Amino acid sequence: MSILITGGAGYIGSHTCVELIEAGKDIVVIDNYSNSCSESLERVKKITGKDFRYYECDIRDREGLEKVFAENEIEAVIHFAGLKAVGESCQKPWEYYDNNIAGTLVLVDVMRKNGCKKMVFSSSATVYGEENQVPFVETMKTGTTTNPYGTTKLYIENILKDIYNADNEWSIVLLRYFNPVGAHESGLIGEAPSFPNNLMPYVSQVAVGKREFLSIFGDCYNTPDGTGVRDYIHVVDLALGHVKAIDFALPRTGVEIFNLGTGNGVSVIGLVKAFEEANNVSVPYKIVEPRAGDVAYSYANAQKALEILGWKAERDVKKMCEDTWRWQKNNPNGYAN
Repeated sequence: MSILITGGAGYIGSHTCVELIEAGKDIVVIDNYSNSCSESLERVKKITGKDFRYYECDIRDREGLEKVFAENEIEAVIHFAGLKAVGESCQKPWEYYDNNIAGTLVLVDVMRKNGCKKMVFSSSATVYGEENQVPFVETMKTGTTTNPYGTTKLYIENILKDIYNADNEWSIVLLRYFNPVGAHESGLIGEAPSFPNNLMPYVSQVAVGKREFLSIFGDCYNTPDGTGVRDYIHVVDLALGHVKAIDFALPRTGVEIFNLGTGNGVSVIGLVKAFEEANNVSVPYKIVEPRAGDVAYSYANAQKALEILGWKAERDVKKMCEDTWRWQKNNPNGYAN
């Protein structure tokens, strides 16, 4: 029996593949490579020394998904596939609703028709919106999201809850995580988006000389230095959280929600300075207009994950910065090398 990873060639997906294999799991991967490439999966094989199947397939492609389920014994799904840029979602809401929500509906329908009713869903702290006070706790009310990306995550959470309410054979874990950064310590896999939207790829690309300066979106927030404060979590810690979540989901039914974060907030400028100090490099930056859909503060209370899953983020900001820089230096053009 295998675990299907949707969006497994992406940043978080590829690191989760490594940790699942290291934990003795058999995996199958699908990805449409819209913001990733199959080279990351070849490098997962190199890191782990294990082979696995992967398919080029969009989650909206019912026929393609049926083929994957027909050719493999899938017992559970970790669902990463989706568009994920906050700013872009404000410009292209239709594309986000179509890809993220319609795609998930097709995936779930194929799953249930094949008797597979175990899912770990890649949700987001954006579902907490701007009305809740930090640190965010899983029991807080959701519903006032600030951007279409966050809204798709919230809608999918509600859809999955409704599916369980209609059919109690389902086991669903909703992982609300914060801001993944870092890379595998081997330097073989890391964040290499075709269209960068997150902070750390821009920081490292400035440091390596690919960009002249970093644009920081606003210094007008009610934070110590005026820039947004986020809960940055090492991608390997995040991947290990998914291993814990799938082990939790397999033997039971129900719906559970877990925050995956460090519980510590770091400002944008604070992260830039930490990167410079950890790697002895310079990252020039300019303050530009705030980005639509951003909030001032976002960080987690991750106590529930510790108590129930036995999971805790272990890697600090220095480690995040060092691993990011190693990946960037070794792969200045990402997987295009």
